[in-house]
Amino acid sequence: MMAPIKIPYQHVTGCFEHKETRARFEYITHAGDASAHGWNESLGAQYPHLVCVNSVGDPGLRYAIVKKTVAYIVVDEDDEGHPVVEKWPVKHDWMRAAEQVVRI
Repeated sequence: MMAPIKIPYQHVTGCFEHKETRARFEYITHAGDASAHGWNESLGAQYPHLVCVNSVGDPGLRYAIVKKTVAYIVVDEDDEGHPVVEKWPVKHDWMRAAEQVVRI
């Protein structure tokens, strides 16, 4: 199962597989302002990646920090505007040597 990202392929930073669900995700390194997407302004600086989660009923991008063996995915905000984060165990399929920053 692949969640294709809806941006030009040359902007994709990498691809990983969730170790437990075996779902595959692509992500980009963003330079955008989180408030442009309805999130707390500081979220964009804290979470430099956007993961495409295209699934039934949820065609969006999620702010994240993608590391070698784990990804921290922002799935919601609490009542005070703080991010609610899930920790996903991941296995990288590939990652660009030099991350491109994409303004969206």
